[in-house]
Amino acid sequence: MQALYMILGALAVLIPGLVVISLFLPTTVKVVRARVVPTTIPAVFQQVNTLRNWEGWSPWHQLDPALQLTYSETESGVGAGFQWESKHRKVRKGHLTITECRLHEYIALDMQFMKQRIVTRCFFRFEPAKRGAGTLVTWGLMAELGLHPGRKLMGLMMDKWIGKDFERGLENLKRRCIRESVNNS
Repeated sequence: MQALYMILGALAVLIPGLVVISLFLPTTVKVVRARVVPTTIPAVFQQVNTLRNWEGWSPWHQLDPALQLTYSETESGVGAGFQWESKHRKVRKGHLTITECRLHEYIALDMQFMKQRIVTRCFFRFEPAKRGAGTLVTWGLMAELGLHPGRKLMGLMMDKWIGKDFERGLENLKRRCIRESVNNS
């Protein structure tokens, strides 16, 4: 019985403590990664802007070969999108839509994972790399977590979790672009 009181006492301190700590945490989370891809801006832009191409480089598409995808009628640019469903615990289900597209410069997307009410805004920026080494691709994510203490605490881990996926995806994108440039030459 004493062990039960100790556990309840610890929870009585821990839970309010986490709530108080969460009051001082940001309500927005941002994850950004960048990679130089040794090809032209139009070639990299096309890989990201045409959503069916994501099957060849997206880190989440590669986690589950049985991933079920449903594409919108628009294949690229504003309005293009897809829904996904997977049994893999890191992929699950959600949808993605391109909301802004500036040719060879910038692509913005809205993503919603699983049944969360949090809409995640993602972006890709394409710039000439320094020293003419190709294209600097920046992949970023911003999410409003609201005031929910659990979400704000989870936001502390987002860079670690999503950042690794972004790094893997950018490396896959780089390999895909190199392979495409070799095949087209």
